[in-house]
Formats: sequence, C-alpha cells, structure tokens
Amino acid sequence: MCRRSTIVPSPSVVMRPKPGPPPPPPETKPEKGSKEKGKQTAPIPEPEPEPEVNEDGEPVEPPPKTYTTKDKFEYFKPCVQVEIDPLDKGEAVTEIYIRGWKIDQTMMEIFQSCWPPLEKLHTINLWEAGLTGEMLHLMASFLPLCVNLKNLILDGNPVKEENFHELIGEDSIIQNLSLRFCCISEVGARNIGASLGTTKFANTKLLSLNLSGNCIGDEGACHIAKGLRLNRNLLSLTLSSNKIGNKGAAKIAEALSRFALCHEEVVERRRLMSERGSPDRKTLQREEAHPPPSRRADSKDRPGSVRSSGTHADTKKTREKPSARKKEPKGKEAKDQEITKGGKKEKEDPKGTQKKALNAPKPKKKQETSMVTDGAKTIGMKTKDKKKDKKPSATELEVDVLEVINPLMEEADFIDGELMIAGNRVLINLNLSRNEIGESGLQALLKAVQYQTTLTLDSRSSGTGLMRLCLTRNAVPADNDILKKITDHMIAKDPFYKSPVTPDSEQS
Repeated sequence: MCRRSTIVPSPSVVMRPKPGPPPPPPETKPEKGSKEKGKQTAPIPEPEPEPEVNEDGEPVEPPPKTYTTKDKFEYFKPCVQVEIDPLDKGEAVTEIYIRGWKIDQTMMEIFQSCWPPLEKLHTINLWEAGLTGEMLHLMASFLPLCVNLKNLILDGNPVKEENFHELIGEDSIIQNLSLRFCCISEVGARNIGASLGTTKFANTKLLSLNLSGNCIGDEGACHIAKGLRLNRNLLSLTLSSNKIGNKGAAKIAEALSRFALCHEEVVERRRLMSERGSPDRKTLQREEAHPPPSRRADSKDRPGSVRSSGTHADTKKTREKPSARKKEPKGKEAKDQEITKGGKKEKEDPKGTQKKALNAPKPKKKQETSMVTDGAKTIGMKTKDKKKDKKPSATELEVDVLEVINPLMEEADFIDGELMIAGNRVLINLNLSRNEIGESGLQALLKAVQYQTTLTLDSRSSGTGLMRLCLTRNAVPADNDILKKITDHMIAKDPFYKSPVTPDSEQS
C-alpha cells in the first residue's frame, strides 16, 4: 500500500525491542585447600583475552552485550514497532508503537485500512507523530472499528485545533486515553469536559484519562469538573503540571462532594422524573407500534367474525331443523343418508342437499372456531409469558439502569433556595501534583474527602469515593497542616499503602 501511494522509503514493520536478560553473576575462584569429600570444585575459568589497543595505545572498550548497535542513519528510519501474541500461531498483532517520525495524511489513510482487521489489537501508541486535526478526525471515524482497542496513547502531539474530544465521543470504545504534553488549553479542556458528561450525554467507556503536562489552568479545570458532575464511569484522572490554582481545585472538590443544580440540569431532572412517574407514555408508544387485537374479537358477548359466521349458520340450521325432521324422503331424488353417531344410524329427510350444505361446513366451522380459540389461547399464553418476561426485559432494565446511573435522579436536598445533590463518588484516583494550589484549594479538597467518607456510611452511597489523592509539589510547603490532614485521611483508604512494621508487631 505504501508503494501504491508512492511513499518512499516505506516504513518497515519490526518487533518492539526489549531489554536483554541480566548478565550472569561472576564466577568465584575456589580457594586453596577448600576441597571437600563428595563435592567437586568449580572449573577454573579460561583466561580472558587481552583488550584491544588503538593507535595511541589506549584500550578499546568492547561493545555491550545487552543491546545491539546500529548505524546512526538506520536508527532514524521510520518503522512500525509491534507486539505479537505469543499464544497465537497466526502471529496476531496486539500492540502498535510509532515513535519520533511524522505521519502524514496518506499514511493515516493506510493505517485506516490496516488497523481495523487486526482482531487482537488493544494498544496504539503514537509518540511525537506530528498529528493534525484532520488526522484526529480520521482516527475518531475508524478506531471504533477496532473491536478490542482499549488503550490509546498520543503523548507529545500538539494539535492546533485541539479536537481530542472526538476520540471519546458517543461511538468511542477507548478505555484508557493518554494526552500528555499535547499543549491542551482551556478550549480543548472545555470540549473534553463536555465529552465526559452533559445533561444529554455521558461517556460510559472511558476509565482512565491522563492530561499531565498541558496548559489547562483554572478555567479548563472548571470545565473538566463540570464533566465530572454527570460522569459515573471514569475511575482515574491525572491533571498534574497544568497550572491549576485554587479556583480550579475548588470546582473539582465541589464536583466530588456536593453541588447545586443549574437551570438546565433542573429542567432535565424534572423531565426524567416525569417520565419515571408516568409509565403510561411508554406503554402507549408500545401499543401504537404493536396494537393489541380488537375488543370485539376478544369479548365473549360479541364474538369475532369467524365465530359470528358460525353462529349465523347454526341459527339457520336450528330454524330449519324442525321442518326437516317432520318431512320424510320421497322418491329417487331423496337418498338415504346415514351418519354414524356412537354406532347408531339415523335417516335424514329428502331435503338432504340443503341439510348437507348446512351440515358439511359445520365441523369445519367448529374446527375453525377451535383453531381461533386455540390461537387466542396461544396468544394469551404468549402475552402471559411476555408479562412474565417484562420484569427482566431488556428495555425496562435499560431504563432502570439509566435511572440508577444518571446522577440527576438521585435524592436531592433543598438548601438556601438551591437544589443540592451528591457529587461524583466513582472516581477513585485523582492526581493534582505539581500545580499552583494553595491553602484555600486544599481546604476545599479536604471538605470533599470528608463529605465522601460520610456518604459511604449512608445507604444512599453508590461508590467508594477517592482512594488516592496526590497533591505533592503545590504552592504549599510539605509540612502544611491541611496537607497533613488530607494525607492522614487518605492513607487509610489507599489500597496500596502498607503500614510500617514495628518491633512490637514483629514479636507478636
């Protein structure tokens, strides 16, 4: 494909280099007189060759054995490094790494036709690949076709348009996204925050987002905090080295603890509650799509068309029965007709032709009515089964799940003329290190952590809250009292923390 697109030289596909095994430990020479019975001494190593000497008489160091050396121009040639599944005999590619060479639009179109067929591809890493806004738009269109793609790393790719939010849109399947050192400003942060969650849409796939080393600032942090208010899927967020101050930290703390609903959120909450309180609307929509059988067909007083035709024929028959019984067959035209009923024979009158016409369709009509009744029974059984299946049906489960996940439907408190609901308690890892957060921002974060702890003890809680909070290297000294309180409070919740071993515990 590169040759068809006149790309010269075409990048080669190579295995991703890995560090070699550690060197073996040096062999020790046995001491004299250390021979013991039943044990053999280690063999004496051969003498090492004399080191090479250059023209000036200085020793030349041999090349290292842990890696291979290449020509300096060969090292800078573009190549696609891949990882292959060792258990797959067909050598399925699982990871793709492109480092340090610029990808143009033509090359990205080639990747568009090459990456989706890779069924086991789960990681794509493009480091300093010179991506543009058009390339990001193209990637957002074909990456959902990579069925098992989970990790996307685009570190070191500053894009003027800052349309990184297209990668985590409605069709996105990415779970871990890394955008470190991409020069993301307030504009890009606003779009990313809107992709995390709004009143109309919330991302349900992304689990980890790394925005370290950008220029988000306080305003950008406010937009991301607005996305966290209505997102209940993101587990890890990294905002280190982003020039975030007290304002941004306070907004993030508000999204994690408790916040007041704005006008748009109040309107959406009322709409969801009205739909939840009036389920007849959905049943009416279903009945319009699949109308039930007519009441006339189901009613016993007024039977359906088939049943009515049968009863009409029966009434005619009953009217004609007494006259038919009184008259007897005469002549050759009236032939004796015998109908077996329980082994007995009965003769019929000369108007047997009319009676045949009435009697012939009779069993058929009974069969038809029985068939209709059987059909009605089967329909009734099906409807009963549907009613039984309605409890765990997919549509109703989806509605229930949406109602549980949507934070606007949670229990709210009316305080000071504002409607307050609990914040995000799904995010468990937050990194705000190397920013410009002062004491007021730390105080807001401390209140948020304490509020989350009280919510975990309440039955309304739907999450564990923050379990790791990194605040190192901010605008406060390391021995700050508020920072110490946050650290002491989070140590008990950190799953990776190990308490120091004391001598008393060792003795016990």
